[in-house]
Amino acid sequence: MNEVGEVVLGIDLGTTAIKVVAVNAAYRPVSTVERPAPLRTGEDGEAVHDPVTVLAGAADAVRESVEHCARRGLTVRGLSFSAALHTLLALDPAGEPLTPALSWADTRAADIARRLRAERGEALHRATGTPVHPMAPVSKLAWFAAHEPELFRRAAAWCGMKDYVLYRFTGRLATDLSCASATGMLDMHTADWHRPAMESAGVVAERLPELVSPTTAFPLLSGPAAALGLPAGLPVVAGAGDGPLANLAVGAIAPGTAALSLGTSGALRVVRDRPGVDDRRRVFCYHLADGLWVLGGAVSNAGVVAQWAAESFGGVDVADLLKEAAEVEPGAQGLTALPHLLGERAPWWDPDARGALIGLRRGHGRAHMTRAMIEGVGQQLALVRDSVVAAGAPIASVRATGGALRSSLWAEIVAAALDMPLEITDDTAGSGFGAALLGWRALGAVPHLSALPAEVWARPHRTVFPDPVAVRRMAQTRPRVERCYEMLRDLSAQGVFRSSVV
Repeated sequence: MNEVGEVVLGIDLGTTAIKVVAVNAAYRPVSTVERPAPLRTGEDGEAVHDPVTVLAGAADAVRESVEHCARRGLTVRGLSFSAALHTLLALDPAGEPLTPALSWADTRAADIARRLRAERGEALHRATGTPVHPMAPVSKLAWFAAHEPELFRRAAAWCGMKDYVLYRFTGRLATDLSCASATGMLDMHTADWHRPAMESAGVVAERLPELVSPTTAFPLLSGPAAALGLPAGLPVVAGAGDGPLANLAVGAIAPGTAALSLGTSGALRVVRDRPGVDDRRRVFCYHLADGLWVLGGAVSNAGVVAQWAAESFGGVDVADLLKEAAEVEPGAQGLTALPHLLGERAPWWDPDARGALIGLRRGHGRAHMTRAMIEGVGQQLALVRDSVVAAGAPIASVRATGGALRSSLWAEIVAAALDMPLEITDDTAGSGFGAALLGWRALGAVPHLSALPAEVWARPHRTVFPDPVAVRRMAQTRPRVERCYEMLRDLSAQGVFRSSVV
């Protein structure tokens, strides 16, 4: 079918894939193109991308999307970016990569983060909104300074993965305030680099990208334009981080509406009009655009706990195991789980956090243990919710997305943990859709993100209501979860687990 009109291409540079989503002037996705983003991992905690490979994949996906739009008679009006937060790579004086791009999942800076957290973690978190954790570039930079001092001195600039692709498209080495706010080095109150954080990282502002608004647009260079099949000078919008844009993508930008995503890991985020974190520093605070800020937390362990259980119980099928666990009553007959198989981010921000099954008796089988682990994930999300509310951002509704929620058990447990209905929404376009909406905003289609019409966002395809019995039992157990975590944390600090297999 031939159409007449314009589109903005939202380019999402994710942890495992690159997606380009074409969104028309009616704010409807008309095509999605995807390319892999291979993540190399190592036993030492390495988790990196090859920036040249990511650049090539992004260019290839954009080129295919442009061709698809041309066949339908659609003109590309601009490009706009989304990217996974917390990435970091070094560039030489010619702008070529000196290092791979470290992803948020790279944990090699754990020792450095532990030291920074002890020395100035509270002050840095309050100023920047980013927890001091191995994921944060402030910790990664300090790790490079300590472990690769010669490379650290040779680096002309340090930037994120998206900054590098934007640089190659436009010739401008810039980072948007959204991605910058997740580096742990941006003062969220002044929107400028935070000097104490830079001192902790060992860098100066001159070695960091130029700070720009997420809606800033740069002209596309003639060389990349020819390779992509686009006109030189086309607006390229700096864009924002994938988490904040995920809220925009599902319509969770009004006060009181939270976005919850649940896949291998999970997150809960809510938008408000000012920065700040809770007194216990359990949430992050990242910029979106237009004066909007996203408060919330990501949990490292979600769908992965069911996968682990299925593998551990002899390779049983995950779906079959979830059916068994659904037969167990809420509360798993008194079994409490800390599902920290991969350490934990929110609300503890503790890469050393350990998993545990507490209250285990002979009568408990694999179904009880599986249900307890999933309930443990629900409890983590509820603790994140409580921290968001404590930061002054009440939550009245939850829009939920993610593959884990295809399971009725997962959806029912999370709804019970939050004691709120889950409005489950399709999110096939994801943060790329959010990037394209931000692109239309940058091009002047609307004066503010809040002015986007409600029809932009798909209605929930199902709503899961919390079971009162499950709500009561999980609420009764939640204080125990926090006490058990604190006891295990204290044992870990004493070196009890130091010789264990990780």
